[in-house]
Amino acid sequence: MRIDVVTIFPQMFASPLEYGTLRRARDAGLVEILCHDLRDYTTDRHRVVDDTPYGGGPGMVMKPEPFFHAVEAIVATSPPPGPERIVITSPRGRPFDQAIARELAAQPQIVLLCGRYEGVDERVHEHLVTDEISLGDFVLSGGELAALCIIDAVARLVPGAVGKEASLAEESFNEALLEYPQYTRPANFRGWEVPAVLLSGNHEEVRRWRRLQSLLLTMARRPDLFRQHPLTDEDRELLGWQAPRRRSRRSATSP
Repeated sequence: MRIDVVTIFPQMFASPLEYGTLRRARDAGLVEILCHDLRDYTTDRHRVVDDTPYGGGPGMVMKPEPFFHAVEAIVATSPPPGPERIVITSPRGRPFDQAIARELAAQPQIVLLCGRYEGVDERVHEHLVTDEISLGDFVLSGGELAALCIIDAVARLVPGAVGKEASLAEESFNEALLEYPQYTRPANFRGWEVPAVLLSGNHEEVRRWRRLQSLLLTMARRPDLFRQHPLTDEDRELLGWQAPRRRSRRSATSP
């Protein structure tokens, strides 16, 4: 099996891969793990991988071009059939469990994309990756540690890597809504355009759009969280739902 990792910190993987099951699997030729520096796939002299978010807001968003260039280069140099699963770690992804680990371990090759900062441009999520995976409802500084967890869980399922399988514990969490989609420059990338509202300069409309996207994403991707989230009147209005009427004391007691 081959695992390709795209990251701005390839050095983070050097030490963990030298120990335990991962070291034995690599030495036995059962698993090949290649780390690619995302900055090698930039096109400017400063090797910039991030930019400010459209619509305003704190932090920086990772640009789409380096990720697309990196994956395209990996595909071009991979033996047939090439990677069919391109994974990015994301809090809005499917919760990672043993079943997903088995799915990925059955692949001859997978690619793991590691995000950082405020997130990755939404066009990477929509048009490049095949899987979004979440390790759980907590925050990490970047996708590298999550990728290492996935690598370890997947590699140990490759036949011959370990003597027997062990189950992974699953945890359940209650959290707020998933984050809205993020976009950064360019405004038009390969025909995929940033939503016009984010370019409008209307901060109130941007806020409402982001709120609606958070609601829709949570409802679609994590209905368990959505059911536990108390909706405001504005949430219901954004979703097109009619807020329940509150009966007055008089109407409640009248026949």
